[in-house]
Amino acid sequence: MTNVPRHQWVRGGLRRNRAGIVDALGLPDLLAPTIDAHRRLRGPYTAAGTLVRALAPSLIRRPDLVRRYDVEVLSVAPELSAVVPDSRQTLTSMAIPAERTRFYARLRTQRISHGVVELVRDGLEDDGPCALVVENVEHAEVTDLEFLAIALRRIDPRRLTVVLCSGDGEVAEPLRSALAQHAEVVVADPTAQSHRPNPLDDVGKRARRYVEGDGTSDAPELLSAYEALDDAARAELHEWRAAQLRARDEQSLGLGALPYHLVRGHDAAGVGVRALHEATDYCVCSGFYTAAVELGQQGLAVVDPVHESTLWWRFTTAVGLSLSILSRTKEAQQLYEEARLHSILPRVHMAAGYSIAMLYTRHNDPQDRDERKAKAWLNSSIATASLVEDPSERAFLGAFYRNGLALVEVNLGDPSEALLLVNGCIESLERLLTPDEHRLHRTVLKNNRARVYAMLGRLDEALEDYAAVIAADPNHAEHYLERGNILRRAGRDDAAAADYDRAVQLSPPFAEIYYNRADLRLSRSDRKGALEDFSYVLELDPECVDAYINRAGLYLEDSELDAARQDAVAGLRREPENPHLHVVLGEVEGELGRPGPAQRAFDRALEADPDLVPALAGRAALAWQAGDEERALRHLGRAVELAPEDPALRFNRATIHQEAGRWTDALADLKIAAEVAADDPDVAAALESCRAAVEDAGRLVGPELPQ
Repeated sequence: MTNVPRHQWVRGGLRRNRAGIVDALGLPDLLAPTIDAHRRLRGPYTAAGTLVRALAPSLIRRPDLVRRYDVEVLSVAPELSAVVPDSRQTLTSMAIPAERTRFYARLRTQRISHGVVELVRDGLEDDGPCALVVENVEHAEVTDLEFLAIALRRIDPRRLTVVLCSGDGEVAEPLRSALAQHAEVVVADPTAQSHRPNPLDDVGKRARRYVEGDGTSDAPELLSAYEALDDAARAELHEWRAAQLRARDEQSLGLGALPYHLVRGHDAAGVGVRALHEATDYCVCSGFYTAAVELGQQGLAVVDPVHESTLWWRFTTAVGLSLSILSRTKEAQQLYEEARLHSILPRVHMAAGYSIAMLYTRHNDPQDRDERKAKAWLNSSIATASLVEDPSERAFLGAFYRNGLALVEVNLGDPSEALLLVNGCIESLERLLTPDEHRLHRTVLKNNRARVYAMLGRLDEALEDYAAVIAADPNHAEHYLERGNILRRAGRDDAAAADYDRAVQLSPPFAEIYYNRADLRLSRSDRKGALEDFSYVLELDPECVDAYINRAGLYLEDSELDAARQDAVAGLRREPENPHLHVVLGEVEGELGRPGPAQRAFDRALEADPDLVPALAGRAALAWQAGDEERALRHLGRAVELAPEDPALRFNRATIHQEAGRWTDALADLKIAAEVAADDPDVAAALESCRAAVEDAGRLVGPELPQ
């Protein structure tokens, strides 16, 4: 048994039985009352939002902390908008329904979850440890599964013990794996005495309690009472509860409990379906794609595609887009094909064709992509769009579909053709639309043109487009990330650093931004900053093998051998044949004086990559230490062939030549090393010594005699 504190997982049985177990755990004071994670309550972020709302009074006393995480706070608890101003609105978040052409990335919810975990962790008071109890985690929505998994991994149980409770149902990923790794399991006794209902409670009272709990109770006497009612009585109870929830005027209730009750009330086909649609639309716009699919499919199940074609199509577009982003592309294509089957409207066929094209060029797994099919579908949509009567709408639709065609041309390897298409889109919108129309899509077009310019090496023109995009949409973090990458290519490192810093300020925790900034800092010899950023990347994304490689290299240079080994081992668990990590292990073993394991590690590296210079150099060092000069020179010779400008390789080979008295060979290597590393005192000293030795050797031999 280990004495290291761990988080807790109480599983099995009924909730009331688990509550008794939690009481017996001897937990410290609760951070908030027990939280119910059942997605039927508030949909996405039911647990995270409930926690943030509970902590709001104390958090508001920390304005700097709340300001840093305002996007995350308002994403999980939109009701707090009255006390937490949104300082980072973007064109994406503000777009009206008719002008939405960009949606959030699939990983945005993961970034939000990281931000909420940091907000909770950093907002803890300093008056001792506390605990957080969350129930019904087997019924949690995907966003809460992410949030709770990250909380288990990133929060120290000595400061905040997280206790998650679930019944007999399966807990889904990623939470299931996090529980297995970070939590101690306590199993509820299935034979424990069940609660006996009060015989004075009639069926109606029990049913009302079930509905008042928004259908989340696992108490069998409540569920059986609810099921015993006739349809009209049940509908009446749901109407009563819906009225209560409406009076609270809380946005997140509209993503869970409110549509749940309204579709079981007296007007399920009317107000109920409208509630489902509003919830679906909100989830799509917020990047809550799994919830959008679940809610939208409920709507599709009851809306007639022929007689309610407009509403059916709205559900279809929301669900289809969400399925595509979630990589559930076969389901998405089936839905779009069904739309084409049921509709004769040009708009439906245009949009369905475009969406199918995006499956073939972007969303499908690589083996299922087909650029020719994508182009054919897009050409069909463009042709139909050209027949639209309204000139403004015709211009927008034509530009939108041609922008998709530009992506296909890029994927077909013709960025020049893509540039012509995007230029035409931009020109037509500027000519035919007013300045305030479709502002979001105009930035999308210029952003895409900037990417094409970058592919073509036209960096100045790419930077001009990014300047325009950022001027129009200054709070969108990814614009700064992308421009920072181009600025690095242009050799403008100071400007790139400023863009990365700005992206960090604007975005919820986003591993790619920190990785790119770490790489830039490393190239500028900011070792401390690079180490901090690579470490934070691994806190956000423990699967990032490149961050392990880079951080291990920094540890090696600082002679922190244990830390370097730990990173190498962690990286190799994720990518067992990674040659760079085997090199790290080889160098650690070499530093520890263990040539056998070091040799095996370098051999593994070269099996994976026969031309890996550090592995060849490592082999050479081991051979030289073993007294095998010939083998050392052979490995170094191959390394120098691959990296002729590397001063360290030249210096090391020169050292071997000097030891053997081959001064001329040593001098040749040192001259090249000195040209590349002019400020290296070791190279300069070796070069001076070697020159003196060559001159001395010349004087000893004397002038050649004439033949």
